[in-house]
Amino acid sequence: MRFLHASDLHIDSPLRGLDRYDGAPVNRLRTATRAALERLVDRALGDPVDFLLLAGDIYDRDWQDFHTGLFFREQMVRLNRAGIRVFAVQGNHDAQGVISRQLPLPDNVHVFSSRVAETRRIDELSVAIHGRSFPNRAVEEDLVPAYPDPVPGFFNIGLLHTSLNGRPGHDTYAPTDLATLTAKGYDYWALGHVHAREIVSEQPRIVFSGNLQGRHANETGAKGCERVSVEAGRVESEFLPMDVVRWSHLTVSLDGIDRLEAVNEAFQSALAPALIGAADRLHAVRVTLTGMTGLHRHEAGQPGTLAATVQAAAQDVVEAEIWIEQVRIDLTAPLDRMQSAQRQDAVGELTRLVDGLVGNHESMQGWAQSALGDVLSAMPTEVSAGETPRLDNFADLRALLLDAEATVLARLADG
Repeated sequence: MRFLHASDLHIDSPLRGLDRYDGAPVNRLRTATRAALERLVDRALGDPVDFLLLAGDIYDRDWQDFHTGLFFREQMVRLNRAGIRVFAVQGNHDAQGVISRQLPLPDNVHVFSSRVAETRRIDELSVAIHGRSFPNRAVEEDLVPAYPDPVPGFFNIGLLHTSLNGRPGHDTYAPTDLATLTAKGYDYWALGHVHAREIVSEQPRIVFSGNLQGRHANETGAKGCERVSVEAGRVESEFLPMDVVRWSHLTVSLDGIDRLEAVNEAFQSALAPALIGAADRLHAVRVTLTGMTGLHRHEAGQPGTLAATVQAAAQDVVEAEIWIEQVRIDLTAPLDRMQSAQRQDAVGELTRLVDGLVGNHESMQGWAQSALGDVLSAMPTEVSAGETPRLDNFADLRALLLDAEATVLARLADG
């Protein structure tokens, strides 16, 4: 038998703040979660499987209207016509207490109860699927001990939305651990909630499939589902990418590059590995420029030059469509700091000031609070909701300070 295991579809997840980006492919980004589900269903139909498992968070929040529910139902109807069954649990985002509107689902879809863990048997395949949905958003207890015992002689699957014993960036819901899952005696655990794919255990096979589609710049890399084959008790599993928009963080070294024309080649060389096997997707790329280059002073004198140069380089990529989500500058200008610090002029004074701050964490913290505290707290919501510098992060502060130094040095040079 064969089945697909997916989770965290977050259909119609609201991608806020896209309007801040000039030229962003807003519609394609906002419909990406739908397109990824369509791609999942296409795969289930084109390379037929016996059933599909959905491990929670099908929806991102309560529906604003019925269009979200109707879209999901339409995809389930496609599977129903091919005789493919679907088994789902609800997670923290689409729990019984969150989704207020209801639509009857086709007969091939079973959503596990939120009141008690239950078992669904597929006798002709000798498969037993055990699961329980979230009754509300915040489930603090371990649900696994109350899951039914494995059915003897069957291939037993546990379907669970959980944070396990905690994962960075994810709220703690239905916490449990590897020992508890293993002790249950199931052959496969299909987990949801954590958006990064993770193989928790090989024996038994315990897997977070990750979300089906990355939704923002911090959900990078390939996203998709697990395709699982079981024969004579042997489990084979492979990851299938389903995302239609792929988010990436790209570091481009400009060390020793002093001509704008050379930035194009450096960008394309750094980008090439991310495009291997994924040319049919829209690539949303956050670029960080690093290294020591005279272009830093050029950027300081004409802010925005390097970002525009990177965007121009993206336009020249022929094998895939690239959207530059953001360009971050982490450059240093060629400067003999020891010699500069000995100068008895504004350049020397500036260099000594910066060296003194960068070399002492307490001095840096004090400067940050006095120079930046009021500025950051006064930022408009649409800006502060993004990734503003943290006053307790030395790397953030150092980058800000060196960027400011480059700007001042460029203006002094112009003067």
